[in-house]
Amino acid sequence: MEDTEIIDLYFARDQRAIAETGAKFGAYLIRVAKNVLENHEDAEECVNDTYISAWNAMPPHRPDVLRVFLGKITRRISLNRLRARRAYKRGGGGAEVAIEELSEILRDPRDTEGTVEAEELTEAIKLFLKRLSDRERGIFLRRYWYFDSVSRIASSLGLSEGTVKSSLHRTRKKLKNHLEKEGWL
Repeated sequence: MEDTEIIDLYFARDQRAIAETGAKFGAYLIRVAKNVLENHEDAEECVNDTYISAWNAMPPHRPDVLRVFLGKITRRISLNRLRARRAYKRGGGGAEVAIEELSEILRDPRDTEGTVEAEELTEAIKLFLKRLSDRERGIFLRRYWYFDSVSRIASSLGLSEGTVKSSLHRTRKKLKNHLEKEGWL
């Protein structure tokens, strides 16, 4: 089923929207959640919460790209679950390691002074990402947006883990320089 047809089902409040969303995007959403949480059961719960959030968001919102819209919801829900789990018990999952790697550069978003500042920082990071090579951007996003492990990135791209780690290190350094230049650090 095409994305526009699935979105139309949401707007019609037809419960088939959930089933069609699961059939088309379920595996992708599980992967997004599992990369953050490293637990299949928690990932499944987050994906189910994604379906509820999508149901509540449409209407009035009509996403341009359904896959991206659903991926963002799943990522947000998964990160919230990770934070709650971490508050309960300290752990060392892959997402936590990735977040820690970036924490040296980026301030905690809860420390920002308002939504406008957060949106401006987002735009500065988007500009930075556009200036990267496709390979650098792909590695960076897979690690820090999808929380793929270094070994998974290396394997899928046919690179050594050391090459991926070096690329991430150089890109974090470039990001820090870019944000310093833009006045964010």
